[in-house]
Amino acid sequence: MVSDARALNAWRRWGYRLLPGDLFSYVLHMRPAEWPIMAGHTLVGYVLAVGFSGVVRGAWLWPALGGLVLWVIFLNGGTLAINSVFDKDEGDIGYLNAPPPLPRHLLAFSVALLAGGQLLAFALPPAFRMAYAICFVLSVLYSVPPFRFKAVAGVDWVINMWGFGTLTPFAAWAATGRPLDAGHALVLLGFCPLFAGLYPLTQLYQLEEDRRRGDRTLALRLGLRASLGIALACIALAFALFGGAAVMLGVGAWPLLVPLAGWLAVLGPWYRRRDALSPGGHQRGMYRALAAWAVTDLVVLLVFAR
Repeated sequence: MVSDARALNAWRRWGYRLLPGDLFSYVLHMRPAEWPIMAGHTLVGYVLAVGFSGVVRGAWLWPALGGLVLWVIFLNGGTLAINSVFDKDEGDIGYLNAPPPLPRHLLAFSVALLAGGQLLAFALPPAFRMAYAICFVLSVLYSVPPFRFKAVAGVDWVINMWGFGTLTPFAAWAATGRPLDAGHALVLLGFCPLFAGLYPLTQLYQLEEDRRRGDRTLALRLGLRASLGIALACIALAFALFGGAAVMLGVGAWPLLVPLAGWLAVLGPWYRRRDALSPGGHQRGMYRALAAWAVTDLVVLLVFAR
């Protein structure tokens, strides 16, 4: 089992040659496959703050890059690693297929990442430090007993919609030190229901494993039909907020119809075929929803980053 996990693909074989023993297992449990997605969503806040012209000029580039490293690797990587410690998953998990056995010091490593990131955050503006501190606390409450709010349906949802949805792009904006205006605050707020719609979709393919482990996740409590129905409602609310922000900022909102159509193309067939899908089918639906999320981020930038 151990050898299979380490030799799953060329990337893993190369990693374990480069970092011998269990060292590469620490990296894998930080789930680097998610880093591009997290980095992309984080950088939305930076581009919104400085505009495309500011990106070309490199405005506030170094603080933004520093904040990106702290948010994606230290905070998010540490959160996912500490999640692995207490989940003890045996099957595939998000962004990590065939997880290797937990290395001996993974808990200490995770805490060191999270706490080290908080200390380094003091080199950045106060709003970034505060956003990091809030998500640091949420990460612990989410994963660590006796709290373990990821197993409390509804609480896990609220933590993720605010932490990943809104605070993640806000962190990159905050790293620049620029004040946040009301119109762009509404844009960032729109990401909260957007991720509220995405979050239950990430749990649908793990329903059986979560049930065996006794984790009463949001998707388990709601069931397939309600999970997908709530996802549709939350996506609609998110685009209503984006539309309101467009009115407030005086920009054209019509390009937002493109990602909205993409979401409907993912969720409509998924809702209709929900009971016939295998866990693998639900997992593929999740990745299609992540693609719709990426398109949404891109179009939001085209509309609002001026």
